[in-house]
Amino acid sequence: MKTIDEMLHLALLTPDQHQQISAWIAQADSPEEILKMPAALWQAVERASAVMGVDEDLVRPPSLDAGGVAFS
Repeated sequence: MKTIDEMLHLALLTPDQHQQISAWIAQADSPEEILKMPAALWQAVERASAVMGVDEDLVRPPSLDAGGVAFS
């Protein structure tokens, strides 16, 4: 939900889209149910995700320094 909220804050989703997407996620009992979200809402999320670079974040290798915390 934090990502959806950020999309709204950045004006990448309209308040109506945000409300509909949030309601859909809240009523979903499983990830499979979320995947049944109407196509227009998925397209809005996909466009906003592309602008935010969400896909690039998901495929980027993790940082080895983990924010300055060294591992041994």
